[in-house]
Amino acid sequence: MASAISAEQTHNGLSGIIEKLMSNGINNLQVQEKFILPPNERPGISEVSYSDTIPVVDLKDLDGQNRTKVLQEICRACEEDGFFQIVNHGMPETVMKSMMDIAKEFFEMPVEDRACLYSENPRQLVRLSTSTNVSKEKVHDWKDYLRHPCHPLEEVISSWPQKPAAYREVAGKYALEMRALCLRLLAAISEALELKSDYLDTIFGKHDQLMVINYYPPCPNPDLTLGIPGHSDGGGITVLMQGDVSGLQVLKKGKWVAVQPVPNAFVVNLGDQLQVISNGRMRSVEHRAVTNASSARISIPTFYNPSVDAFIAPAPSMVDEAHPTQYRGHTFDEFLGVFWSQGLIKKTVLDHFKIHNAP
Repeated sequence: MASAISAEQTHNGLSGIIEKLMSNGINNLQVQEKFILPPNERPGISEVSYSDTIPVVDLKDLDGQNRTKVLQEICRACEEDGFFQIVNHGMPETVMKSMMDIAKEFFEMPVEDRACLYSENPRQLVRLSTSTNVSKEKVHDWKDYLRHPCHPLEEVISSWPQKPAAYREVAGKYALEMRALCLRLLAAISEALELKSDYLDTIFGKHDQLMVINYYPPCPNPDLTLGIPGHSDGGGITVLMQGDVSGLQVLKKGKWVAVQPVPNAFVVNLGDQLQVISNGRMRSVEHRAVTNASSARISIPTFYNPSVDAFIAPAPSMVDEAHPTQYRGHTFDEFLGVFWSQGLIKKTVLDHFKIHNAP
């Protein structure tokens, strides 16, 4: 990895990389043309609903006598909303706070200390970058981000940032706790679909766990741009720690709904692969991140996905005469190839895998 980064730095020059980053303290002072969306794609913040909401599921009894009730709540949320928040999930509050603190420290340290990680290659596993897919976008997103794999931890942790000094220790603890939580959620969703509890665990193959730290600086005019445009996640499940600054919005019944932060909660949403496996019974849902003028926002999603060689198709029990197969089988690597070739455009990636005569 070091040689690839060095080559890119030599080509672009460190100063050129720094100029691209939103977190350089300069680019966020005005909304430059490259960030301004066409009028029909702007966020329309005044039209967002703050009264509607997504379900909150209490996981306290997930492993107790009321497991059936909790599974029913998860099933309803996955089928109707594709999004839900979870509380009493078992992740220690201290681990969550430490992760958020070290994420802030990463983006507050001198930009020169971050720039060495910069890459615009979407297949680069450990990278700092800006926007989402710079080479494919006509308009850039108002964000920087750090992303890196988290599993198997002992194989990947040496590739993580060396600064701040405590980053690997803090993020390592968080990643291990997050993996345990994701496995519980996969088992619960499997049972909610009336499948064996290890069905998703098995289908996901070797599993892939990717953590992203999104940094959205304050924006002088939030009406003109987006932190990330409307899209559905392409993977398995996403578990988000969104901090205490609002910005996440979910498309619900044709209207954008603001997801207000709940203390010590995680936001869970289904990716496109779960929609395929459930044969459309459960839904991945379009969502976006808006900016604000007053404060920076950090969100930390974990994308828990199948391994790239995993074969994804509707579960046999999800298909019958009344529910014919809606999606063709594919490797997750094939799906990612389409995903990164076109960028974030609503839910259109899934259309490439839909069987045309399916209802």
